[in-house]
Amino acid sequence: MFKTFNLKIISAHFLMILLWASAFPGIRVALTAYSPEHISLLRLLVGSFVLIIIAVITKTPLPAQKDIPIILLLGFLGFTVYQVALNYGEQTISAGVASLLVSTTPIFTALLAVFFYREKLGLSGWLGSLVGFCGVAFISVGGSTGNFVFNTGIILVLIASLSESIYFVFQRRYVEKYGALPFTMYAIWSGTIFMLLFSSGLSEAIMDAPLNATFVTLYLGIFPTIIPYFMLAFVTSRTGAAEATSTLYLTSVFAFLIALIWLGEVPHFSALTGGLITLIGVFIANIKKEDCIKENNNAQSLN
Repeated sequence: MFKTFNLKIISAHFLMILLWASAFPGIRVALTAYSPEHISLLRLLVGSFVLIIIAVITKTPLPAQKDIPIILLLGFLGFTVYQVALNYGEQTISAGVASLLVSTTPIFTALLAVFFYREKLGLSGWLGSLVGFCGVAFISVGGSTGNFVFNTGIILVLIASLSESIYFVFQRRYVEKYGALPFTMYAIWSGTIFMLLFSSGLSEAIMDAPLNATFVTLYLGIFPTIIPYFMLAFVTSRTGAAEATSTLYLTSVFAFLIALIWLGEVPHFSALTGGLITLIGVFIANIKKEDCIKENNNAQSLN
């Protein structure tokens, strides 16, 4: 997974996974006092404010006017839709199960890339996708309680995963043009603009909410929303995109552990089994993707 032992890169991987994993139980805590819309709004407002300060310090330029409509759309899908759908989903499913379902994002991303960019997925890629969706099906019929029921929360989290996948697929051109960090700033600001539609009642909700729920929401706005993207950009600049994302399937493992310690959530056997199947599928597809990239690079070096 790592070409050489590099403490900075390994630390960045670990911090990225840990912070993203902590978001799932953090949302469950925030939901005890805030509505799904207000969690996303407050989270994005905090994140946007911090990013404005960083943008001023680093003198980050604004995007070209012609790119603003698509950036607004990508921000809407990658942050507004993703976060609101995830928040609603976690009203009825556990943090661990939600993290497992979100782990299907690489599979959705790969399939969308095949359809829109004619990228080759390969036999192992298709096999990994099939295995991954079988795991999702297992989770869906078992849920987190073991009852044979297709929870609407599962559908909502899958919508969140699909929305995030669309964001990842179509951001590529703009990340190459502006850089990962500036584009992430633009996207988060765009998502925040759309969330302002739900600003009514936010001040009252903050006044009525207990401090721990508000602090957790503020935490979500700074740490899982901003820092992992900086870590991802750092690792990508050192190792490339394939290796930078090669450990993200471990996010679900950490999410289960954090939810167990923080919330006392004990996953049902069906969730663990389905989750293991899903992660195996994601792992198969991811390993194949890295191998294809390496083979292509080797072939190009011989030409």
